[in-house]
Amino acid sequence: MLDHLIRRATVVDGTGGPAYTADIGIRGGRIAVIAEPGAVTEEAVTSEDADGLVLAPGFVDPHTHYDAQLFWDPYATPSMNHGVTTVAGGNCGFTLAPLHPDRPEDADYTRRMMSRVEGMALAALEEGVDWTWSTFREYLDALEGRIAVNAGFMVGHCALRRHVMGPDAVGGQPTPEQLDAMLALFHDAMDAGAWGLSTTQSSTHSDGDGEPVASRHALPEELLALSRAVGEHEGTQLEAIVAGCLDQFSDEEIDLFVDMTAAAGRPLNWNVLTIDAAVPERVPRQLIPSERARRAGGRIVALTMPILTPMNMSLGTFCALNLIPGWGEILALPVPERIERLRDPATRAEMLRRADSKEAGVFRRLANFGRYVIGDTYSAANEGLSGRVVDDIAAERGQDAFHCLVEICAADDLRTVLWPMPTDNDPDSWALRQRTWEHEDVMLGGSDAGAHLDRMCGAPYTTRFLGDCLRGRKLVPLTAAVKMLTDDPARLFGLRERGRIEEGFHADLVLFDPERIDAGPATLVHDLPGDSPRLDSKAIGIVSVRVNGVETLRDDKVTGAVPGTVLRSGRDTRTVSTA
Repeated sequence: MLDHLIRRATVVDGTGGPAYTADIGIRGGRIAVIAEPGAVTEEAVTSEDADGLVLAPGFVDPHTHYDAQLFWDPYATPSMNHGVTTVAGGNCGFTLAPLHPDRPEDADYTRRMMSRVEGMALAALEEGVDWTWSTFREYLDALEGRIAVNAGFMVGHCALRRHVMGPDAVGGQPTPEQLDAMLALFHDAMDAGAWGLSTTQSSTHSDGDGEPVASRHALPEELLALSRAVGEHEGTQLEAIVAGCLDQFSDEEIDLFVDMTAAAGRPLNWNVLTIDAAVPERVPRQLIPSERARRAGGRIVALTMPILTPMNMSLGTFCALNLIPGWGEILALPVPERIERLRDPATRAEMLRRADSKEAGVFRRLANFGRYVIGDTYSAANEGLSGRVVDDIAAERGQDAFHCLVEICAADDLRTVLWPMPTDNDPDSWALRQRTWEHEDVMLGGSDAGAHLDRMCGAPYTTRFLGDCLRGRKLVPLTAAVKMLTDDPARLFGLRERGRIEEGFHADLVLFDPERIDAGPATLVHDLPGDSPRLDSKAIGIVSVRVNGVETLRDDKVTGAVPGTVLRSGRDTRTVSTA
C-alpha cells in the first residue's frame, strides 16, 4: 500500500525536461511510482487531487546559516515555507562545533562572533541553543531526529583554529604540531559526516571583539593542507569567502581558490556573484577562477541570487553600512557621540568620499542616499515620513540627501529603519543576469537564510524567482527554473537520490499553484528566543511541502512533523568529479 498518492499533478521533475501530467505514489519516504493519470491501482492511505498544480522536487538552498536556528526552529522558517527541503549550513568559515571541552568560554566567544559576523541575535543564541556538544559528531547528533528539513554542514575553519589554538587562533600561526592536531580534528568531523571545509579570508568578517576572525590569519599553506584533507573523504566539498567575492578578485585570491580546489580535487563554491550592468567588467573577472580551475583539475562555482534581496539598514545597529571603509569606527561609537559625529559636515563629507571610492567595492551600491526609503520611525518629529524617498524629503528641507537622512535618524536616536532602493534593477542588469545564469560554473543561491535576521530576508528567493519566471520578466522557462533550484545544487553537492522526481528518489516534494506562486513583502516580526526580531516573508501559492515523504507544510502552516535528515558526507553524498 502507498503512503500517499498525488493525482493529476503537472510534474516538473528537475531535469529540465518537458513538464508532464502524472500520478505520483509515495511509500517509505521515497517515490514509489510515477504513472499516467488513473493508471495507479495500488491503494493509498491518503491521496489528493493536484489537477492544475505543479509538483516539483524540493528546493535545495546551497548557502544558509541555519546552524543555530534549527535548534529552536526545526522548520527552518521561512525557507521551508518557500519550498526548501534541503539546506547547506556551516558556511563562510563559521560553525558551532567543534568546541573545546576544557574551555567553556569558547562557546561564549562563538556566540558573540556569530552575533557580530552573521547578524544572529545574541539572546537567541544564548536562550535557544543548549551548547552541550564538544565534537562535530555530537553537534550533528544533537540535530538528528528533530528537524523538519534535510540539512548538511561544512566544518568552519574558525572553529577548528579556535579548538586547537585557543585565543592565539586570532593573530597567530599554528605550530607543526598544532596544524597536525587541526587536521586530525578535521578528519574526525568528516568521518562523522561533515561536508568539508568552509573558510573566510574576507575583510568584512570580524569577531565579537572587533578583531579579524581566526581563519583570516591562516596562510595559504594551512588552507592547502586542509584542502588536501577534504580530498581524502567521500562526498566532500570546499566553500570559501575572500574579500574579492564582494566586488572583483585580486590575482592572489584567484591563485588561492584555484590551488585549493586543485589540492582537494573537489568543487569549491563561493558567495556571492553580484551582477550589475553598470559594472560590466565584474562578471568576466569573477569567472576567471572557474576557467583556470577547469585547466588545473578543479572546479569553482559562483553562487548568485536571482532576485534583488530587500536590505534593512540602520545607523543604529550593525549592518552593511558598517562595512563601508571608514564607517565602522564611527558607527561603533555610543549613540550620543555617534550622532554628534554624523552631524559634523566634515565627517559626513569624508564618509561620503569613502563610500563612493573604489576601495568600497560592492558597497558603493549603498552610497546613493537620496534613493533610500524611510521605513519604521519612532519619534513625533518623523511622523508621516515612513514610505517616503529621502531625495523628496531633502528637497523640501533644502538639505543634501545624506544630511537629511542623518537628521531623520538622529530624531529617532538612530533607530530609523532605512530601505536602500536597488541600483541594479534596470533591463540591462536583468539581461546580464540571464546570460550569466547560463554559465556552467554559475549556480543560483546565496540566501544567507538564518543569518542577518533583522537586516535582510533572502530565504524567499525560490518562490519570488518562480513567480518572476511565470508571470514577470520570464527570463527562463519554468522547467529550467526548477532545475536551477533543485537538480543543479543537488548535483554540486553530490546528494544521493535527491533533486529530481524519479522513482526510487527520496520524496522531497513541493506542490504549488503556478498562477499564484510568489513571496510576500519582508516584514519585521519578534518571534526569536528572547523576543529578538527578524525579517519574515510569507509564501504565496505553496500548497504542500514534503520531506522524505512526510508533509511538513500545508497552505503555509507547518504540520509539526520533523522527518528531516542530517545529511552526512559519504552516506548521503557522493564524490563529485571535477574532471
